[in-house]
Amino acid sequence: MKLIYRLAIRLSLVLVPLIALWGVLFYFMLEEEINDETDDALEEYSEWIIVRFLAGQELPPQNMGSNNGYTIRPVDEVYAEGQKRIHYYDAEFYMEEQNDEVPARILSMIFQDGEDRYYELKVATPTFEKDDLFQAIMSWTVVLYVLLMVTVVGLTVWVFHRNMRPLYGLLHWLDGYVPGRAHAPVPNDTRITEFRRLNEAAQQAVDRADDLFERQKQFIGNASHELQTPLAVLGNRVEWLLDSQGLTEEQMQELFKIQRTLRRAVRLNKTLLLLTRIENRQFPECVDVDLVPMIREQALLYDEVYADSEAVARVETPDTFVVRMNESLASTLVSNLLRNAYLHREGGEVHIVLHGRSLTVSNDGTEPLDADHIFDRFYQGNKREGSTGLGLALVQAVCRYYGLSVRYRFEDRRHIFTVEWP
Repeated sequence: MKLIYRLAIRLSLVLVPLIALWGVLFYFMLEEEINDETDDALEEYSEWIIVRFLAGQELPPQNMGSNNGYTIRPVDEVYAEGQKRIHYYDAEFYMEEQNDEVPARILSMIFQDGEDRYYELKVATPTFEKDDLFQAIMSWTVVLYVLLMVTVVGLTVWVFHRNMRPLYGLLHWLDGYVPGRAHAPVPNDTRITEFRRLNEAAQQAVDRADDLFERQKQFIGNASHELQTPLAVLGNRVEWLLDSQGLTEEQMQELFKIQRTLRRAVRLNKTLLLLTRIENRQFPECVDVDLVPMIREQALLYDEVYADSEAVARVETPDTFVVRMNESLASTLVSNLLRNAYLHREGGEVHIVLHGRSLTVSNDGTEPLDADHIFDRFYQGNKREGSTGLGLALVQAVCRYYGLSVRYRFEDRRHIFTVEWP
Protein backbone atom coordinates (compact mmCIF):
# COMPACT_ATOMS: atom_id res chain seq x y z
CA MET A 1 0.00 0.00 0.00
CA LYS A 2 1.26 3.46 -0.89
CA LEU A 3 2.16 5.81 1.94
CA ILE A 4 -0.33 8.44 0.80
CA TYR A 5 -3.22 5.93 0.95
CA ARG A 6 -2.14 4.66 4.36
CA LEU A 7 -1.99 8.25 5.59
CA ALA A 8 -5.51 8.95 4.26
CA ILE A 9 -6.91 5.83 5.93
CA ARG A 10 -5.30 6.55 9.28
CA LEU A 11 -6.40 10.17 9.15
CA SER A 12 -9.97 9.00 8.48
CA LEU A 13 -9.81 6.59 11.43
CA VAL A 14 -8.74 9.45 13.68
CA LEU A 15 -11.41 11.83 12.40
CA VAL A 16 -14.31 9.38 12.84
CA PRO A 17 -14.33 9.30 16.68
CA LEU A 18 -13.35 12.96 16.93
CA ILE A 19 -16.27 14.13 14.80
CA ALA A 20 -18.65 11.75 16.57
CA LEU A 21 -17.51 13.18 19.92
CA TRP A 22 -17.90 16.67 18.52
CA GLY A 23 -21.51 15.89 17.49
CA VAL A 24 -22.41 14.63 20.97
CA LEU A 25 -20.78 17.61 22.71
CA PHE A 26 -22.41 20.01 20.28
CA TYR A 27 -25.84 18.54 21.04
CA PHE A 28 -25.47 18.86 24.82
CA MET A 29 -23.95 22.34 24.57
CA LEU A 30 -26.80 23.46 22.30
CA GLU A 31 -29.36 22.02 24.68
CA GLU A 32 -27.70 23.73 27.65
CA GLU A 33 -27.58 27.07 25.87
CA ILE A 34 -31.24 26.88 24.86
CA ASN A 35 -32.23 25.95 28.41
CA ASP A 36 -30.25 28.87 29.86
CA GLU A 37 -31.94 31.35 27.54
CA THR A 38 -35.35 29.82 28.22
CA ASP A 39 -34.79 29.82 32.01
CA ASP A 40 -33.87 33.51 31.97
CA ALA A 41 -37.06 34.32 30.08
CA LEU A 42 -39.16 32.18 32.45
CA GLU A 43 -37.60 33.84 35.48
CA GLU A 44 -38.42 37.34 34.18
CA TYR A 45 -41.96 36.27 33.29
CA SER A 46 -42.53 34.65 36.70
CA GLU A 47 -41.29 37.75 38.54
CA TRP A 48 -43.70 39.88 36.48
CA ILE A 49 -46.61 37.51 37.36
CA ILE A 50 -45.74 37.51 41.07
CA VAL A 51 -45.45 41.32 41.22
CA ARG A 52 -48.88 41.74 39.59
CA PHE A 53 -50.35 38.98 41.77
CA LEU A 54 -49.12 40.53 45.04
CA ALA A 55 -50.17 44.00 43.89
CA GLY A 56 -53.70 42.75 43.14
CA GLN A 57 -53.45 43.71 39.51
CA GLU A 58 -55.12 41.85 36.67
CA LEU A 59 -53.15 38.80 35.49
CA PRO A 60 -52.81 37.70 31.87
CA PRO A 61 -54.75 34.64 30.59
CA GLN A 62 -53.34 31.34 31.91
CA ASN A 63 -53.40 29.37 28.64
CA MET A 64 -50.10 28.95 26.83
CA GLY A 65 -51.18 30.67 23.65
CA SER A 66 -48.22 30.94 21.35
CA ASN A 67 -45.76 31.93 24.08
CA ASN A 68 -46.01 31.38 27.82
CA GLY A 69 -48.55 29.85 30.16
CA TYR A 70 -48.79 29.70 33.93
CA THR A 71 -50.73 28.38 36.88
CA ILE A 72 -50.98 29.70 40.47
CA ARG A 73 -52.39 27.62 43.28
CA PRO A 74 -52.30 27.98 47.07
CA VAL A 75 -50.36 25.32 48.97
CA ASP A 76 -49.92 24.55 52.65
CA GLU A 77 -46.77 25.20 54.63
CA VAL A 78 -45.77 21.53 54.77
CA TYR A 79 -45.84 21.21 50.98
CA ALA A 80 -44.02 24.52 50.57
CA GLU A 81 -41.24 23.49 52.92
CA GLY A 82 -40.77 20.20 51.05
CA GLN A 83 -40.31 21.83 47.67
CA LYS A 84 -37.46 23.81 46.17
CA ARG A 85 -38.10 27.53 46.08
CA ILE A 86 -37.10 27.63 42.40
CA HIS A 87 -37.03 24.55 40.21
CA TYR A 88 -36.54 24.22 36.44
CA TYR A 89 -37.46 21.05 34.56
CA ASP A 90 -38.77 19.69 31.26
CA ALA A 91 -42.20 18.11 31.08
CA GLU A 92 -45.37 17.85 29.03
CA PHE A 93 -47.70 20.81 29.49
CA TYR A 94 -51.39 20.88 28.55
CA MET A 95 -52.16 23.45 25.89
CA GLU A 96 -55.84 24.43 25.80
CA GLU A 97 -55.78 25.92 22.28
CA GLN A 98 -54.42 22.72 20.82
CA ASN A 99 -56.23 20.50 23.32
CA ASP A 100 -53.02 18.49 23.67
CA GLU A 101 -49.89 18.21 25.72
CA VAL A 102 -46.77 19.71 24.25
CA PRO A 103 -43.13 19.59 25.41
CA ALA A 104 -42.33 22.61 27.55
CA ARG A 105 -39.73 24.12 29.84
CA ILE A 106 -41.30 24.76 33.27
CA LEU A 107 -40.30 26.95 36.17
CA SER A 108 -41.82 26.02 39.52
CA MET A 109 -41.57 28.71 42.23
CA ILE A 110 -42.85 28.89 45.84
CA PHE A 111 -43.68 32.37 47.17
CA GLN A 112 -45.63 34.04 50.02
CA ASP A 113 -48.00 36.95 50.10
CA GLY A 114 -48.26 39.60 52.82
CA GLU A 115 -50.37 37.34 55.00
CA ASP A 116 -47.77 34.51 54.93
CA ARG A 117 -49.91 32.34 52.67
CA TYR A 118 -47.97 30.04 50.37
CA TYR A 119 -48.53 29.81 46.66
CA GLU A 120 -46.95 27.69 43.92
CA LEU A 121 -46.41 29.34 40.57
CA LYS A 122 -45.67 27.25 37.51
CA VAL A 123 -44.58 29.08 34.38
CA ALA A 124 -44.18 27.14 31.16
CA THR A 125 -43.01 27.95 27.68
CA PRO A 126 -43.09 25.68 24.61
CA THR A 127 -39.71 24.21 23.81
CA PHE A 128 -38.17 22.00 21.16
CA GLU A 129 -38.77 18.29 20.78
CA LYS A 130 -35.47 16.82 21.91
CA ASP A 131 -35.80 13.67 19.84
CA ASP A 132 -36.39 15.77 16.73
CA LEU A 133 -33.49 18.03 17.67
CA PHE A 134 -31.22 15.05 18.23
CA GLN A 135 -32.15 13.55 14.86
CA ALA A 136 -31.61 16.89 13.15
CA ILE A 137 -28.21 17.31 14.80
CA MET A 138 -27.21 13.77 13.90
CA SER A 139 -28.34 14.26 10.29
CA TRP A 140 -26.38 17.46 9.95
CA THR A 141 -23.43 15.90 11.75
CA VAL A 142 -23.32 13.11 9.16
CA VAL A 143 -23.54 15.63 6.31
CA LEU A 144 -20.85 17.81 7.86
CA TYR A 145 -18.77 14.72 8.61
CA VAL A 146 -18.80 13.61 4.97
CA LEU A 147 -17.99 17.11 3.74
CA LEU A 148 -15.27 17.53 6.37
CA MET A 149 -13.79 14.10 5.67
CA VAL A 150 -13.71 14.68 1.92
CA THR A 151 -12.25 18.15 2.39
CA VAL A 152 -9.65 17.24 5.01
CA VAL A 153 -8.56 13.98 3.38
CA GLY A 154 -8.56 15.52 -0.09
CA LEU A 155 -6.52 18.53 1.02
CA THR A 156 -4.18 16.28 3.01
CA VAL A 157 -3.59 14.00 0.04
CA TRP A 158 -3.06 16.98 -2.27
CA VAL A 159 -0.65 18.75 0.11
CA PHE A 160 1.16 15.49 0.89
CA HIS A 161 1.48 14.54 -2.77
CA ARG A 162 2.70 18.00 -3.69
CA ASN A 163 5.32 18.10 -0.95
CA MET A 164 6.44 14.50 -1.57
CA ARG A 165 7.25 15.06 -5.24
CA PRO A 166 11.02 14.97 -4.56
CA LEU A 167 10.58 11.50 -3.05
CA TYR A 168 8.51 10.31 -6.01
CA GLY A 169 11.16 11.71 -8.34
CA LEU A 170 13.83 9.74 -6.50
CA LEU A 171 11.75 6.54 -6.63
CA HIS A 172 11.15 7.01 -10.36
CA TRP A 173 14.87 7.49 -10.89
CA LEU A 174 15.68 4.36 -8.87
CA ASP A 175 13.16 2.34 -10.92
CA GLY A 176 15.18 3.07 -14.04
CA TYR A 177 18.60 2.61 -12.45
CA VAL A 178 20.62 -0.41 -13.59
CA PRO A 179 24.19 -0.88 -12.31
CA GLY A 180 26.76 -0.58 -15.05
CA ARG A 181 24.59 1.44 -17.41
CA ALA A 182 24.93 5.14 -18.15
CA HIS A 183 22.44 7.19 -16.19
CA ALA A 184 21.79 10.78 -15.16
CA PRO A 185 22.69 11.84 -11.62
CA VAL A 186 20.10 11.60 -8.87
CA PRO A 187 17.72 14.59 -9.18
CA ASN A 188 18.24 16.99 -6.30
CA ASP A 189 16.32 20.15 -7.22
CA THR A 190 14.47 20.50 -3.91
CA ARG A 191 14.89 23.01 -1.11
CA ILE A 192 13.66 20.60 1.58
CA THR A 193 16.63 19.69 3.76
CA GLU A 194 15.57 16.11 4.49
CA PHE A 195 14.97 15.31 0.81
CA ARG A 196 18.28 16.88 -0.19
CA ARG A 197 20.09 14.70 2.35
CA LEU A 198 18.17 11.63 1.12
CA ASN A 199 19.07 12.35 -2.50
CA GLU A 200 22.71 12.92 -1.58
CA ALA A 201 22.77 9.62 0.34
CA ALA A 202 21.16 7.86 -2.63
CA GLN A 203 23.75 9.35 -4.99
CA GLN A 204 26.57 8.18 -2.72
CA ALA A 205 25.07 4.68 -2.55
CA VAL A 206 24.68 4.58 -6.33
CA ASP A 207 28.26 5.71 -6.82
CA ARG A 208 29.49 2.96 -4.50
CA ALA A 209 27.31 0.40 -6.31
CA ASP A 210 28.66 1.48 -9.70
CA ASP A 211 32.22 1.32 -8.40
CA LEU A 212 31.69 -2.17 -6.96
CA PHE A 213 30.00 -3.26 -10.17
CA GLU A 214 32.97 -2.12 -12.25
CA ARG A 215 35.37 -3.85 -9.89
CA GLN A 216 33.30 -7.03 -10.09
CA LYS A 217 33.29 -6.88 -13.89
CA GLN A 218 37.02 -6.42 -13.82
CA PHE A 219 37.37 -9.36 -11.46
CA ILE A 220 35.20 -11.54 -13.71
CA GLY A 221 37.34 -10.65 -16.71
CA ASN A 222 40.56 -11.31 -14.81
CA ALA A 223 39.22 -14.57 -13.39
CA SER A 224 38.08 -15.69 -16.82
CA HIS A 225 41.57 -15.10 -18.23
CA GLU A 226 43.80 -15.97 -15.28
CA LEU A 227 41.99 -19.18 -14.29
CA GLN A 228 41.09 -20.65 -17.64
CA THR A 229 44.60 -20.32 -19.03
CA PRO A 230 46.40 -22.35 -16.33
CA LEU A 231 43.56 -24.89 -16.29
CA ALA A 232 43.94 -25.34 -20.04
CA VAL A 233 47.72 -25.67 -19.67
CA LEU A 234 47.28 -28.31 -16.97
CA GLY A 235 44.81 -30.20 -19.18
CA ASN A 236 47.26 -30.18 -22.08
CA ARG A 237 50.09 -31.43 -19.88
CA VAL A 238 47.93 -34.26 -18.52
CA GLU A 239 47.06 -35.27 -22.09
CA TRP A 240 50.78 -35.16 -22.98
CA LEU A 241 51.58 -37.41 -20.05
CA LEU A 242 48.82 -39.81 -21.07
CA ASP A 243 50.37 -40.02 -24.55
CA SER A 244 53.80 -40.72 -23.07
CA GLN A 245 55.37 -44.16 -23.12
CA GLY A 246 56.37 -46.17 -20.08
CA LEU A 247 53.44 -45.31 -17.75
CA THR A 248 52.18 -48.01 -15.47
CA GLU A 249 48.51 -48.90 -15.24
CA GLU A 250 48.27 -47.26 -11.82
CA GLN A 251 49.85 -44.04 -13.13
CA MET A 252 47.42 -44.01 -16.06
CA GLN A 253 44.46 -44.33 -13.68
CA GLU A 254 45.69 -41.44 -11.55
CA LEU A 255 46.19 -39.24 -14.62
CA PHE A 256 42.64 -40.03 -15.79
CA LYS A 257 41.34 -38.98 -12.34
CA ILE A 258 43.33 -35.75 -12.56
CA GLN A 259 41.93 -35.12 -16.04
CA ARG A 260 38.33 -35.60 -14.85
CA THR A 261 38.96 -33.27 -11.92
CA LEU A 262 40.45 -30.62 -14.25
CA ARG A 263 37.49 -30.87 -16.62
CA ARG A 264 35.09 -30.43 -13.71
CA ALA A 265 37.10 -27.41 -12.51
CA VAL A 266 36.89 -25.89 -16.01
CA ARG A 267 33.11 -26.43 -16.11
CA LEU A 268 32.73 -24.97 -12.63
CA ASN A 269 34.79 -21.94 -13.57
CA LYS A 270 32.80 -21.27 -16.73
CA THR A 271 29.45 -21.87 -15.02
CA LEU A 272 30.24 -19.62 -12.05
CA LEU A 273 31.41 -16.87 -14.37
CA LEU A 274 28.24 -17.20 -16.45
CA LEU A 275 26.11 -17.17 -13.30
CA THR A 276 27.83 -14.02 -12.09
CA ARG A 277 27.37 -12.29 -15.44
CA ILE A 278 23.66 -13.14 -15.42
CA GLU A 279 23.19 -11.82 -11.89
CA ASN A 280 25.06 -8.65 -12.87
CA ARG A 281 22.66 -8.22 -15.83
CA GLN A 282 25.39 -8.24 -18.45
CA PHE A 283 23.11 -9.66 -21.18
CA PRO A 284 21.08 -6.62 -22.29
CA GLU A 285 20.65 -7.76 -25.91
CA CYS A 286 17.23 -9.30 -26.58
CA VAL A 287 15.89 -10.83 -29.79
CA ASP A 288 12.92 -12.96 -30.79
CA VAL A 289 13.97 -16.56 -30.04
CA ASP A 290 11.99 -19.60 -31.22
CA LEU A 291 12.36 -22.22 -28.51
CA VAL A 292 10.91 -25.10 -30.52
CA PRO A 293 13.95 -25.85 -32.77
CA MET A 294 16.24 -25.18 -29.81
CA ILE A 295 14.43 -27.76 -27.64
CA ARG A 296 14.35 -30.37 -30.39
CA GLU A 297 18.04 -29.88 -31.17
CA GLN A 298 19.03 -30.13 -27.50
CA ALA A 299 16.86 -33.23 -27.01
CA LEU A 300 18.56 -35.01 -29.95
CA LEU A 301 21.97 -34.02 -28.64
CA TYR A 302 21.32 -35.40 -25.13
CA ASP A 303 19.78 -38.55 -26.59
CA GLU A 304 23.14 -39.19 -28.28
CA VAL A 305 25.21 -38.21 -25.23
CA TYR A 306 23.27 -40.51 -22.90
CA ALA A 307 22.61 -43.24 -25.47
CA ASP A 308 24.52 -45.77 -23.31
CA SER A 309 21.89 -45.42 -20.57
CA GLU A 310 19.06 -45.80 -23.09
CA ALA A 311 17.74 -42.34 -22.34
CA VAL A 312 14.98 -41.24 -24.71
CA ALA A 313 13.10 -37.94 -24.84
CA ARG A 314 9.43 -37.55 -25.70
CA VAL A 315 8.96 -34.05 -27.05
CA GLU A 316 5.57 -32.34 -27.40
CA THR A 317 5.77 -28.84 -28.83
CA PRO A 318 3.77 -26.60 -31.13
CA ASP A 319 5.17 -25.52 -34.48
CA THR A 320 6.66 -22.38 -33.00
CA PHE A 321 7.05 -20.63 -29.64
CA VAL A 322 8.73 -17.23 -29.82
CA VAL A 323 9.97 -15.40 -26.73
CA ARG A 324 11.88 -12.16 -26.27
CA MET A 325 15.21 -13.12 -24.68
CA ASN A 326 18.94 -13.10 -25.09
CA GLU A 327 19.61 -16.07 -27.36
CA SER A 328 22.55 -17.29 -25.26
CA LEU A 329 20.49 -17.19 -22.06
CA ALA A 330 17.57 -18.95 -23.75
CA SER A 331 19.96 -21.74 -24.76
CA THR A 332 21.36 -21.86 -21.22
CA LEU A 333 17.84 -22.19 -19.78
CA VAL A 334 16.81 -25.00 -22.12
CA SER A 335 20.08 -26.95 -22.02
CA ASN A 336 20.35 -26.91 -18.22
CA LEU A 337 16.75 -28.05 -17.74
CA LEU A 338 17.22 -30.92 -20.18
CA ARG A 339 20.69 -31.87 -18.90
CA ASN A 340 19.37 -31.99 -15.33
CA ALA A 341 16.53 -34.30 -16.42
CA TYR A 342 18.85 -36.65 -18.38
CA LEU A 343 21.52 -36.70 -15.69
CA HIS A 344 19.23 -37.46 -12.78
CA ARG A 345 16.71 -39.77 -14.44
CA GLU A 346 15.91 -43.09 -12.76
CA GLY A 347 15.13 -44.97 -15.96
CA GLY A 348 12.18 -44.25 -18.23
CA GLU A 349 11.92 -41.37 -20.64
CA VAL A 350 12.43 -37.65 -20.34
CA HIS A 351 9.17 -35.84 -21.10
CA ILE A 352 9.42 -32.34 -22.61
CA VAL A 353 6.18 -30.40 -23.11
CA LEU A 354 5.83 -26.87 -24.47
CA HIS A 355 2.21 -25.82 -24.05
CA GLY A 356 0.58 -22.43 -23.78
CA ARG A 357 3.11 -20.16 -22.09
CA SER A 358 4.95 -22.86 -20.11
CA LEU A 359 7.80 -25.31 -20.64
CA THR A 360 7.65 -28.52 -18.57
CA VAL A 361 10.53 -31.01 -18.30
CA SER A 362 10.07 -34.19 -16.24
CA ASN A 363 11.94 -37.39 -15.50
CA ASP A 364 11.41 -40.50 -13.39
CA GLY A 365 12.38 -40.45 -9.71
CA THR A 366 12.04 -42.43 -6.53
CA GLU A 367 11.52 -39.71 -3.92
CA PRO A 368 10.89 -35.95 -3.92
CA LEU A 369 13.70 -33.42 -3.65
CA ASP A 370 13.91 -30.48 -1.28
CA ALA A 371 11.79 -27.88 -3.09
CA ASP A 372 13.06 -25.10 -0.80
CA HIS A 373 16.73 -25.63 -1.72
CA ILE A 374 16.73 -27.39 -5.08
CA PHE A 375 17.61 -24.15 -6.91
CA ASP A 376 20.43 -23.27 -4.51
CA ARG A 377 24.02 -23.39 -5.73
CA PHE A 378 25.75 -26.76 -5.30
CA TYR A 379 22.59 -28.46 -4.05
CA GLN A 380 22.61 -32.09 -5.16
CA GLY A 381 19.85 -34.40 -3.96
CA ASN A 382 21.58 -37.50 -5.37
CA LYS A 383 25.12 -36.71 -6.48
CA ARG A 384 25.81 -37.93 -10.01
CA GLU A 385 29.02 -38.09 -12.00
CA GLY A 386 29.34 -35.00 -14.18
CA SER A 387 27.05 -32.83 -12.06
CA THR A 388 28.35 -29.46 -10.85
CA GLY A 389 25.34 -28.56 -8.72
CA LEU A 390 24.92 -25.28 -10.62
CA GLY A 391 22.56 -26.23 -13.46
CA LEU A 392 19.30 -25.40 -11.67
CA ALA A 393 20.89 -22.32 -10.10
CA LEU A 394 21.55 -21.11 -13.65
CA VAL A 395 17.94 -21.86 -14.60
CA GLN A 396 16.66 -19.81 -11.67
CA ALA A 397 19.08 -16.96 -12.43
CA VAL A 398 17.84 -16.73 -16.03
CA CYS A 399 14.20 -16.85 -14.88
CA ARG A 400 14.82 -14.12 -12.32
CA TYR A 401 16.60 -12.05 -14.99
CA TYR A 402 13.48 -12.05 -17.20
CA GLY A 403 10.82 -12.20 -14.49
CA LEU A 404 9.81 -15.80 -15.31
CA SER A 405 8.31 -18.29 -12.89
CA VAL A 406 10.13 -21.59 -12.27
CA ARG A 407 8.64 -24.30 -10.03
CA TYR A 408 9.44 -27.86 -8.97
CA ARG A 409 7.01 -30.56 -7.90
CA PHE A 410 7.09 -34.35 -7.43
CA GLU A 411 4.04 -36.09 -8.85
CA ASP A 412 3.35 -39.72 -9.87
CA ARG A 413 6.98 -40.61 -9.08
CA ARG A 414 8.29 -38.01 -11.48
CA HIS A 415 10.36 -34.87 -10.95
CA ILE A 416 8.61 -32.03 -12.79
CA PHE A 417 10.16 -28.62 -13.54
CA THR A 418 7.97 -25.91 -15.06
CA VAL A 419 8.99 -22.52 -16.46
CA GLU A 420 6.20 -20.05 -17.22
CA TRP A 421 6.36 -16.92 -19.37
CA PRO A 422 4.04 -14.02 -18.49
